[in-house]
Amino acid sequence: MSLAQTSDGNAPRLPVYLAGTVDTKGDELGYLRDLLAHAGLSVRVVDLSTRQPSAPKGVSIFNSDVAQFHPEPESVFQSDRGKAIGAMSEAFRRFVLSRRDISGILAIGGSGGSALVAAALQALPIGLPKVLVSTLASGDVSEYVGVADLHLVHPVTDIAGLNRVSRVVLGNAAQALAGMVLQPVRPRLEDRPAVGLTMYGVTTPCVRTVRSQLEAEADCIPFHATDKGGRALELLLETGLLSAFIDVTPSDLVDALFGGSFPAGPDRLGATSRSGKPYVGTLGALDMINFRTALLPEKFRSRLQVQHNAFITLIRTTPGENERVGRFIADKLNQCSGPVWLLIPEKGVSALDAPGQAFYDPEADAALFKAVENGFRTTDQHRLERLPLHINDEAFGRALAEAYLAMASDG
Repeated sequence: MSLAQTSDGNAPRLPVYLAGTVDTKGDELGYLRDLLAHAGLSVRVVDLSTRQPSAPKGVSIFNSDVAQFHPEPESVFQSDRGKAIGAMSEAFRRFVLSRRDISGILAIGGSGGSALVAAALQALPIGLPKVLVSTLASGDVSEYVGVADLHLVHPVTDIAGLNRVSRVVLGNAAQALAGMVLQPVRPRLEDRPAVGLTMYGVTTPCVRTVRSQLEAEADCIPFHATDKGGRALELLLETGLLSAFIDVTPSDLVDALFGGSFPAGPDRLGATSRSGKPYVGTLGALDMINFRTALLPEKFRSRLQVQHNAFITLIRTTPGENERVGRFIADKLNQCSGPVWLLIPEKGVSALDAPGQAFYDPEADAALFKAVENGFRTTDQHRLERLPLHINDEAFGRALAEAYLAMASDG
């Protein structure tokens, strides 16, 4: 059986796409094309060069073909390199979204090439194999990855010709894509609804309790309570892959308000509001602002803090900051069109906010709770409840799960 066929030996496998700027990365793209073809894959090479329309050998889809997907195709080929890359990036994003025959995609690039392909790779469905070999892979890659399941490979050398190092690294990238395409992990068929949860280490016991309580009723999917985790959850909620949201840890909203290192995106809770899907929430980890230690602002250095690890420092929020957070969250939840059930844990909002722990501060917590209560508008669909429990008490986790089940039964 040919490797380019499905397991039943009938229909050919969909092709993989190989993308890059042929005018500067032609040798590398040719090498990768041959490796992928040798693995048994049908390969379509996409030229993303912006210097001028061209038709080089070995290319399946020319840069002029991709440029036609831009509202102003002529803008792709211009003397301003930055604008040309931006235009080709938009054209390539539209191009990949128009295709229905991509089984996987491998792209290569330096700083400009990585920026060029990033939007397209981020736009592809979760689960579709996507690999980017980028010279920027060892730095801050958040803008290149977004919330996609994008596999980044650091080439070690510059992508400027083939050599004893680049052949091995590029070869590994090709084999990685081939493995993902030829041996796909099939999604498990689930009758249970998918429910997203936000968590940090300091709220993990609560999330574990919720998951154990809902195991028979829902497929609980946790997300790290950072900018990217929140954005990914909201994306899956808006696209219909999640049916509800249990927001145990909205801590990224604190970072957004006070300059922390893991801030919520501007649309945090936006998808929740627009979708009308059930939202169960609490106030997990609102006792802290998260900073990369190396970037801790001077004004916070004298504040009460905990060294979370070698790279992250946590700053305890003050009563004034908590009051502002509480008002902000209440306002966000008031905008939600669907059912909302917010539970307040009166005895502490994180593992660090408990008697004997570094961030235990009943005054700051009281300011948070009062601000939420004063701002939250109770309706037939929006409910607020205070419980004399700590967030990580098992009884509190059970209460969150019961609130979700009550909403699910009403729906």
